[in-house]
Amino acid sequence: MECQICRFGKVEVGHATVTLDGSGCVVVFQNVPAQICENCGEVYLDEEISRELFRRLEEAAKTGVVVQVMEFQTAAVS
Repeated sequence: MECQICRFGKVEVGHATVTLDGSGCVVVFQNVPAQICENCGEVYLDEEISRELFRRLEEAAKTGVVVQVMEFQTAAVS
């Protein structure tokens, strides 16, 4: 796949760090499965992974987390 941002690089399977900020809560997810542009570094996430990240952000916000860093584990994705 060609990168939709730089339109030059090829997108390859890898892992990325994703930071989400919402509802007064910031969560940094490490080791998230993604497709990453080899040229500009743009990160593309599957819809299922995106849904899971936002679900975990909402869960963290409900428990009163202000800032959290966590390892993303794909086994938890349903």
